[in-house]
Amino acid sequence: MCPYLRAKALLAVAPLLLVVSCGSSSDSSAPPGGHLDGGSNLDGASSLDGGSDAGPVPRPDDTTAAANRLACKYARGALPAATLGPGTPIDAQIPINHIVVVMMENHSFDSYLGHLNQYANRTDVESAPDGTTNPDTTGGPQPWVHASHLCTLDTDHGWAGTHNEIDNGKMDGFAQANEGFNTSALPASSTDPALSSGGRALWWYDERDLPFYYQLASTFAIADHYYCSVPGPTWPNRRFLYAATSFGGTATPSPFPDLSAYPFPGKNPATIADELETTHTTWMYYGDGGLSSLLITYAGGVATRWNRTVTGTFADFQQAAQAGMLPQVSFVDPNLASELNNADGLDEHPPGDIQSGQKFVSDVVQAVTASPQWKDTALFITHDEHGGFYDHVAPPAACPPDGIAPILSTGDTTAGGFDRYGVRVVLIAVSPYAKKGYVGHHVYDHTSITRFIEAKFKLPALTARDANAEPLTDLFDFSTPTFATPPTLTAPTVDPTELTYCETTYGK
Repeated sequence: MCPYLRAKALLAVAPLLLVVSCGSSSDSSAPPGGHLDGGSNLDGASSLDGGSDAGPVPRPDDTTAAANRLACKYARGALPAATLGPGTPIDAQIPINHIVVVMMENHSFDSYLGHLNQYANRTDVESAPDGTTNPDTTGGPQPWVHASHLCTLDTDHGWAGTHNEIDNGKMDGFAQANEGFNTSALPASSTDPALSSGGRALWWYDERDLPFYYQLASTFAIADHYYCSVPGPTWPNRRFLYAATSFGGTATPSPFPDLSAYPFPGKNPATIADELETTHTTWMYYGDGGLSSLLITYAGGVATRWNRTVTGTFADFQQAAQAGMLPQVSFVDPNLASELNNADGLDEHPPGDIQSGQKFVSDVVQAVTASPQWKDTALFITHDEHGGFYDHVAPPAACPPDGIAPILSTGDTTAGGFDRYGVRVVLIAVSPYAKKGYVGHHVYDHTSITRFIEAKFKLPALTARDANAEPLTDLFDFSTPTFATPPTLTAPTVDPTELTYCETTYGK
């Protein structure tokens, strides 16, 4: 997500940047997808102001719905009932009244859960095979190996770097893209050249390093074909969760979107937050540190757009959960500004000690499972993007969200669009209704969480990406709560010796 310092400087002048154009070649007055009325291009069209008050929508059969989604035939404004067959639960069929979304930072599926098969004595998790390598800068094999430490120098997860790592689906560019990358961020006291070796991009962790994640993933349900939305960094990927588009952004930081065509209140919502507010579905954003996913999209508008306070601290989240006062939708972030190129970050972004981030997630899970609202809650845990770390699965094609072309950074000539997912990341569903120890193999991305929210609360799609996304209902059995009584989970600790190493090596 670096450079944070520059991002924070931009946020300081955010109100001035709200009018920056996204650089679309299409009519700037049109929302993503180009439908001012929000209409779908198939039967079951809906105005974007329909929301939960919309009337009955004819549902396609499961086969037709799946084929249409695969062909990207649904558009902005399509209600879930118009895009999902009767085999997919929607609205009242989903006995979830509280949704919590936690998005951590910068790790791929293989780097974190690539050894879940061995841990859980199973064979169905899609994982990199033993003996996997990438060519290093000499052409020799760089092996996929157990991490030497719980922190690393940041790896390349920019638009160009990620495309080089993916290498047209060969997934063999990770070592070369990261050889010597970001050396300038090392403290002067860190002189070991191995710290900037491209081999660090092929480090993996297991239950010895991330015991809580492994316990959580083997207890509840996971998806092993869940991809970040963009082959690039944090800002565009977090925007996809909230808006199902990056508004053309490909970088961190990137220009703030021009939201003049999306006034609130109005019939043209920019994000899921606008939809929730319009339909009086309660929601809040919780996070510390001043840099938030909401700011990444709305910049200075967060404080005034909805004419109420929509943000709280992580302590506020914990207190609301304890009191049984969580809103219907909660977005929870770790402190996204906490790492700032030091080892004490809580979001798992390098060079932060990943056990500190694991402890944060454990605190979220503890708050949710101990809450009086546990009985009808779904908690989704994911990472915004792969962070430059290796994964062996080539990202598949994706539905372009809108007609906005990628806005590349100065000097970047990388070919590519928003018609392909980014690298695979972790998705864990924690809920009384989560299938026990289940591994879902459907293709998902961040807009699948968006679509789950829309499916529950009868909200129209924001772009063609979420309109054609499959919600994560495959991970649940809504007929019976498997975990009516929350399971006992062992709270993780942070190894002080390893934390000291990280602080000494990368600063604190």
